[in-house]
Amino acid sequence: MPLTDTEIRKTKAEGKPVKLADEKGLFLLIQPNGAKYWRHKYRYGGKEKLLAHGVYPEVSLKEARERRDEARKLLAQGVDPAAAKQAAKLARVIACENSFEAVAREWFAKHEPTWAKGHADKVIYRLEKDAFPWLGNRPIAEITAPELLATIRRTESRGALDTAHRVLQNCGQVFRYAVATGRAERDPAADLRGALPPSRTKHYASIVEPSAVAELLRAMDGFKGTLIVQSALRLAPLVFTRPGELRKAEWSEINLDKGEWNIPAERMKGWIRKGITTPHLVPLSAQAVAVLRELYPLTGRRQYVFTGRDPNKPMSEAAVNAALRRMGYDTKTEITGHGFRAMARTILHEELGIDRDVIEHQLAHRVPDALGTAYNRTKFIKDRRTMMQTWADYLEKLKAGAEIITGNFGKAA
Repeated sequence: MPLTDTEIRKTKAEGKPVKLADEKGLFLLIQPNGAKYWRHKYRYGGKEKLLAHGVYPEVSLKEARERRDEARKLLAQGVDPAAAKQAAKLARVIACENSFEAVAREWFAKHEPTWAKGHADKVIYRLEKDAFPWLGNRPIAEITAPELLATIRRTESRGALDTAHRVLQNCGQVFRYAVATGRAERDPAADLRGALPPSRTKHYASIVEPSAVAELLRAMDGFKGTLIVQSALRLAPLVFTRPGELRKAEWSEINLDKGEWNIPAERMKGWIRKGITTPHLVPLSAQAVAVLRELYPLTGRRQYVFTGRDPNKPMSEAAVNAALRRMGYDTKTEITGHGFRAMARTILHEELGIDRDVIEHQLAHRVPDALGTAYNRTKFIKDRRTMMQTWADYLEKLKAGAEIITGNFGKAA
């Protein structure tokens, strides 16, 4: 007679395994510890075999019979259900290993050592926030262009168009890695070119009118904050590096006697990714050296020039912008820590007549030369040294309210 749920519930465990037979080879095996396992006895290739169908009550009597019947259908087709089950399990394992997230993390691990930490953190954060929740468990070879676009649209719909473009770019890199390693046949991201509206270039707030720059410099001199933050404020327009490069400056990188600051390639935006390993040379004007010499007695024994609350760590990335806001400036519409770069770039060319190539090289925008060879840290170095001192002198005169006579500083021969 076929089994019933009542019979299963009433049967107690004994000192040895107990079998409760159902029909067509299905039975329930009750172990001495009370565990109840569904088993299916069948013959294949002239041999008796057993197939597991789960544990009662997680797998009910009805579901166990359905699994038995599916196995019998396979037998009727000449397929061993145990082998089919093992193949399906292996397929699931392979699919898991070749899921989008698994391949993406493998790709990330390959490239992370060559990236700056800030860049690496942004890449994995974008994937974890905007791709993995929807694509992570999907076999990477099965993801289609429409499915990828639907994922990217979620990022776009919250107003993060630039992030959407970057997520699509990162996904494309993962798909191409999957193709190269035999886990996918093609990159669906390539089919989405033009699917997103062009991203708008983000311009950082900056002051480029000389009279307004003079007011800002005077306000900075009057800033009532710590010497560390005040020094960072005063140095920012003199060196016009990126905020992250400035706040993470280390004393070991600076030679005050030579008036030089060599920023490691690892901290320069995108350099390692482009294969550039040479430090970026920042000539220091006499005014910049003076700012650093004044600060040296306070932080000179530490690793970082601009230490934070924890003296073993650099100052907060928000410190300079917070200081600007305390001085009454709107960092969204007037001036931001990054805006000192645009200030220098504009005034150096338009007011002082300095050649754009010299400025761009100092800004580390166009670091390879015209022939595409490796970065030359001393390219335009004489002009750059003169430019940095001319710029510092110009700012000093602006702040003092002196009449400024613009020049025509040319390119090195």
